[in-house]
Amino acid sequence: MSIFAALHTYHEDAGHSAAMNMAIDEALLESAAVPSIRFYRWASPALSFGYFGRFGEVASYAHERDLVRRWTGGGTVFHGDDLTYSIVIPSGDPAFGESSTSIYEKIHRAVVDALAANGECAELAPIVRIADSGIASSDRGYDCFANPVRADVMLDGRKIAGAAQRRTRAGLLHQGSIQGIYLRNGLADRFVKELSSSCNIRNLSDAVSDRAQKIAAQKYGTEAWLRRR
Repeated sequence: MSIFAALHTYHEDAGHSAAMNMAIDEALLESAAVPSIRFYRWASPALSFGYFGRFGEVASYAHERDLVRRWTGGGTVFHGDDLTYSIVIPSGDPAFGESSTSIYEKIHRAVVDALAANGECAELAPIVRIADSGIASSDRGYDCFANPVRADVMLDGRKIAGAAQRRTRAGLLHQGSIQGIYLRNGLADRFVKELSSSCNIRNLSDAVSDRAQKIAAQKYGTEAWLRRR
C-alpha cells in the first residue's frame, strides 16, 4: 500500500552547494502543502553531518569536500556518488500523525521494494533504534554507512540506505541517501512509484528558491552554524 495519496516529485539535475541543498529542504518543509520528494545533486563532493555532530570530527575533510551541518540528526554521510533525496510530509497530511519510527520503516520498505523490482534482494536492518522524537538518529560523530540502525536498508550485509529526520510544527523532514550500489537503472522512479500511485513532477518555485537562498546565507552557509559544536 502506498504511503502517500499524492506526491510532488522534484528532480534536480543541476548541482547545488551543500549549504543550498540543506536550505532548499528546509524551505520546502516550510511551504509544502502536499507530501514531496526531492532528488538532488551536489556541485562538488560533499560531506554532511548530523545536527548534534562535532565539527572537529569532520574538519579534516574540509580541504577535499564541501562540509555542511544538517538540521536532521544522524552520522557522517559522504555525498557525490550517492542518490540523495529528501521527503517532506506537511503536518496536515495523515502520514504526519504516524510515529517517526513507522515513517522511517515505511520509506525504507519502499526502497527495498524498488530494489526488488531490479532483482536486488535487500532487507531492513532489525537492529538498534530510531528515536521517536523531534530529531531522529542522534549523532555521535560516526560514519553513518558503517553503522546501520533499525530499519536501514541492507544488501549482502552492507548498509546501502540510511536517513535522518526532523519533526516541526510545519511537518516532517526525512533526509536520505542511497549508495554503494548501481543507481542509474531507474531506481529513483521506482522508489517514487512505491511511495505513491499519484505522482506529479514539479519544479521548484521562485518563492522556494528565494527563501532557500536566504536560509543558506543566514544559516547553513555560515561558520557559526558549521562550528556550533
